[in-house]
Amino acid sequence: MSATSAASPPSGTAPGSNPTTVRLRMVGRALFIRLGVLPFFLAAALIVFALASDRFLTADNLVNVMRQSVYLVLVSLGQMMVLITGGFDLAVGATVALTSVVSALAMAALGQMFPDAPILVIALGALAGFAVAALVGLANGAGVALFGVSPFIMTLGVSSVAAGGSLFLTGGVPVSGLPAEFADLFGFGRWLGIPVPVLVAAVAVALAWVVMTRTRTGAHLYAVGGNIKAAKLSAIHTGRTLIVAYVLCALIAALTGLLLTARVESGEANLGGTLALESIAACVIAGVSLRGGIGRVETVVLGAFFIVLVQNGMNLAQIGSYLQMVLLGGLLILAVIFDQIRYRMMMTA
Repeated sequence: MSATSAASPPSGTAPGSNPTTVRLRMVGRALFIRLGVLPFFLAAALIVFALASDRFLTADNLVNVMRQSVYLVLVSLGQMMVLITGGFDLAVGATVALTSVVSALAMAALGQMFPDAPILVIALGALAGFAVAALVGLANGAGVALFGVSPFIMTLGVSSVAAGGSLFLTGGVPVSGLPAEFADLFGFGRWLGIPVPVLVAAVAVALAWVVMTRTRTGAHLYAVGGNIKAAKLSAIHTGRTLIVAYVLCALIAALTGLLLTARVESGEANLGGTLALESIAACVIAGVSLRGGIGRVETVVLGAFFIVLVQNGMNLAQIGSYLQMVLLGGLLILAVIFDQIRYRMMMTA
């Protein structure tokens, strides 16, 4: 009797199942529910692109990917905060462009007034960029929270307004005349051998982690996304929380716009064109639920790194830019499908 009991398979498994296989399947299921599809996509990308190019896994290339991923990491952090509340922000790319244009115009004008005070010029120009971004975020948040407009319609409309404003202010011509110190420090500068944009992103990631895991604001964002009715019953000001989410998203996009402006050394109205799609893709691949209430800062950083890694791998594999758009779009579709599967698994777990 005891020998028969010891030989019987675990409860819920088919007779004759290999215990090791069952255990691996359970670990994979738990990993998928907790982290989403990212670990599986990342492993597949590393294998495929390592076979496609012997330069893919070199230290120089991985450092280059890390440097290039800074901008998407930052935008994805803001996008994550909005997604956790159950919405999303299609205006992040236009916010990046508007910030670039407004800050560059301010720096160019102030540079002529205060030619011997570049630090003051940079600070005031950055402040102008953050101010206009805050207005964009406030408009998005107010539309969604106070007037009940769909996040898709609201942020799409604001995106059109911001993009049109950028083109109107510049006429489609790059804004030059920025202080040389701006690009030298925030575009190409290094501190202790580490690129300054990477350091800025690291600080932003740390602050985002603190906000989402150690503050009341973060707890409220999760609560609103998890169940907005329950959040209201818990005396959480849901309208204010939604506005805060969109304003934070816009301010992080503004920081990205300033770093990109320093990188290209001019104000550009066409910066950030694909950042909205890529940031949503990075978040969904990283396990942030489109229904809200679920998402972690560290996995979003890895998700953004994964998107840039895939783009880098496709470039090394000499895949054309048009086909890359097709593949990235397909990747987003797959991520959304897996998000649906993951949600059902969580409901039945």
